[in-house]
Amino acid sequence: MKKPLYFLHRRVFLQRLILLLSIAIAGITLLQSDEFNTPSDSGQKNNSAEILKFSDLADSLYDAYKLDSSYYYYNKAKLLCNPKINTIDYVYTLYSMSQIKYDQGDYITSEAHATEALPYLKYIKNPRHASILYNQLGINYSNTYNYSDAILYLKKAIHLKSSTWRRYMALNNLATVYMDQHRYKEAEQILFILSTQKRTSNYEDIDKDNYARAIDNLGLCYFRLGDPDKALKYVNEALKIRLSLSSEYEYSLVGIYRHLCLFYMKTNPKLAKEYALKSHKVATKIKILTDRISSLSLLIKTSEGSDLKKYSLSYIELIDSITHARCKTKNQFTNIKYISRIDKTENLLLKAQKAENELELARQKRRNIYLYMIIVLILSLIAFVYFYLKSKGTKQKDDAVFESEIRISQKLKDELTNDVYHSLTFAETVDLEKRENKERLLNNLHAIYTKTRNISKENGSVPTNESYSTSLKEMISGFKTADLNIILNGFDAISWNELEKSKKIILYRILQELFVNMKKHSQATLVSLTFKNFEKKIVIIYSDNGVGAYNRSIILKNGLQNVENRIKTINGNIIFDSNSKTGFKLSFNFPK
Repeated sequence: MKKPLYFLHRRVFLQRLILLLSIAIAGITLLQSDEFNTPSDSGQKNNSAEILKFSDLADSLYDAYKLDSSYYYYNKAKLLCNPKINTIDYVYTLYSMSQIKYDQGDYITSEAHATEALPYLKYIKNPRHASILYNQLGINYSNTYNYSDAILYLKKAIHLKSSTWRRYMALNNLATVYMDQHRYKEAEQILFILSTQKRTSNYEDIDKDNYARAIDNLGLCYFRLGDPDKALKYVNEALKIRLSLSSEYEYSLVGIYRHLCLFYMKTNPKLAKEYALKSHKVATKIKILTDRISSLSLLIKTSEGSDLKKYSLSYIELIDSITHARCKTKNQFTNIKYISRIDKTENLLLKAQKAENELELARQKRRNIYLYMIIVLILSLIAFVYFYLKSKGTKQKDDAVFESEIRISQKLKDELTNDVYHSLTFAETVDLEKRENKERLLNNLHAIYTKTRNISKENGSVPTNESYSTSLKEMISGFKTADLNIILNGFDAISWNELEKSKKIILYRILQELFVNMKKHSQATLVSLTFKNFEKKIVIIYSDNGVGAYNRSIILKNGLQNVENRIKTINGNIIFDSNSKTGFKLSFNFPK
């Protein structure tokens, strides 16, 4: 009745578990339907159409290098955004404003805009917005010499599951930061990998622009490492690609011309000045102040006489204009904040705050109930798995004990029954007073004792502590005789102490049964046992030179069914080599 009762108990347990899971699922469904009763933002005005209109206008002005006007309309779009309804638009306008301030060299305001958008990234599923912001913050911090934060945000962008070309761009920026830190070897490793990837998106111009920037930076890196030939090769290739692109990518020529100016400054000052002029011309056209400053700096270094004075004055005027622009921006922000405050009455703010608090409380309550339901489900599943594995383990242990009892019983029957019977018969039928009969009986009893001790030893406990390898060697050596030599290969190469206890015991029993079968069915004079580490497995190869190899392999294969069963319990495999003509051979392996 044991097995039917076991099945019945398990079936009752499963019925209860299914009932519990059904209740939990019903509760979650009810909670989900209750979401319609929670407060929402649906009653608030949606300004999406106006936001889109101002954003599109700002985009077109930015593409036309009208940065001040573009910034103005991005800000208008931002003021219309409700961060909880128009989250993507809100983040986009802040990023765009951050980009403009970066182009104008106002890194503090640029950082402020980007940082303001960070808390809302968690509400946007698409990682591209996070990638854009992290990249912006990375290059922003790099320009303020805060390299640790620059690397932090660029690595965040790299680890996002965003488009390949966005990660490509982040890696490019990271390499630039490494070059700023004079870590040229690290930068070279990144840029060389990027130089092997020409296509990373479905947009040819984006791919060309990113690739050109990568090899341009790689060229600068080689220049810093003292390899001008490689440097010129990559930068000239980048220039060729950039000149083939539309005017939309004209801004990228500034950096290439600047790098070429640096390359020729000592060897060909005239050519260096030409590239400095080209860099300044493009920078002036696109109205990016930081690029104008860097190109003017190169013109000062490559000029003499009246030109030197002219470019120096232009440089000073530009620095003054940046200072003035930053002061103006600060005043604009003060006005914007003031207008924002007077546009929203205190009553509306209080109502919005109340609605937000109610919504947050409802969300928190729902989250807590979800959490409790999930905990119940997890605990139920853990209980099910625990009881299932426990019952399965008990059954396996019972089966193992039963098999062991049968094996010991059979061994006692095969090896001792006849000996005991003959000894008793001998004692009853002969005169034990005679010396030779007495000695013969004593020899028989000693043989029975030896066999009994061997059976006890074979089925005794196996040490699994630090002495395991010694015990295993002793067990194997116990089969060695004057007529049988045993060779061990690679035994000490195995990390025995790292092996699980269950695997130690099973391996011990497997080898024991192999040698016992060898003694029974073989006339072998040589046994080889090879131990190998192969990837994440331990491989053991057994071979002997016993006679009647083919027939014995069949006998052994049938007799070693228990070995196969043992090896399967530790996810191992066993292979019998029945084609061997010179002896018997098998191999088995199992995970470490």
